[in-house]
Amino acid sequence: MTITVTPVPAQPFGIVSTKESSINAQRKDSALSKLASLIDRCTPHSGCIVLPMEGVRVFKSTEKLYDVVPVLSKPGLCIVAQGQKCVKIGQDQYEYGESSIAIYPAELPVNSSIVGASPEKPYLCVVVDIDVNKLTELVSKIFVSQAPMTKSFQPLYVGDADPKIIDAATRLLELYTNQDEMHLLYPLIVEEILIRLLKSPVGAHVAQLGVADSNMLKITKAINWLNDHFEQPVKVDELANLSNMSPSSFHQHFKNITSMTPVQYQKNLRLQQARQLMFYQTVDVSEACLRVGYASLSQFSREYSRYFGNSPTKDVNAFRQGILN
Repeated sequence: MTITVTPVPAQPFGIVSTKESSINAQRKDSALSKLASLIDRCTPHSGCIVLPMEGVRVFKSTEKLYDVVPVLSKPGLCIVAQGQKCVKIGQDQYEYGESSIAIYPAELPVNSSIVGASPEKPYLCVVVDIDVNKLTELVSKIFVSQAPMTKSFQPLYVGDADPKIIDAATRLLELYTNQDEMHLLYPLIVEEILIRLLKSPVGAHVAQLGVADSNMLKITKAINWLNDHFEQPVKVDELANLSNMSPSSFHQHFKNITSMTPVQYQKNLRLQQARQLMFYQTVDVSEACLRVGYASLSQFSREYSRYFGNSPTKDVNAFRQGILN
């Protein structure tokens, strides 16, 4: 297993003295503390709370959660105000904690664990989805002549949160307490966050979501097809054709963006969907196997055990007994 922590390099803004650096750190700590307090106020109990602002949600956990039931991530950014999280995408793992920002550029099967949380100091984060249409509009405004192109991609970017993004996220959550103004102002603050993200060190990578005919958008077409038809056989040549790429180029870019081959991506998605069926819809193992596209129960059980560390039956029993979170 590859352990990957991907730092986003800090953007230099001239020479900063030790005193100025200390003051900036104190301001950032104060801003994070305020953001953490707001998230805590928005989440009276552990779990994910979808706020009445499109594409904005907060998450709280008062305990460590290992091997959380996987989900499909959405393009977006996660700002951690407190605690620590570990994310598995394909064979790679990423860890990030308080004062970090994580940027998910594509819709991918993600397996997460909360590795830093307690009742006294819960894990707290705010997530803002990236609206691709809005991003396209902003890209054309920010990069007037031409958006920067990049050939290198990652399934996840992790780095220090820009204090200005922390401040914008704080103002966003403050609107939750004043709902008369919330629906008028929250789209403007979300737009500000996206603008600051595009002007950040990873802006060129994020911008690819809003650039017509970029490799990111081409691969996204294949990802969307796999997400909608995961139970069907994968034909890589057809996916390459859908993406308007040669098979070799498609394979390379798909793996760069997802950290998986198309076949591995489909397998992970099938297994995660099967787990959700068994956990939350009380579907039995044989039925779940068929629903997600496996023809062989033995193959399904073997691959499930390898991926989750338990056979399907043992995994479901552990979940129902409260052993698994």
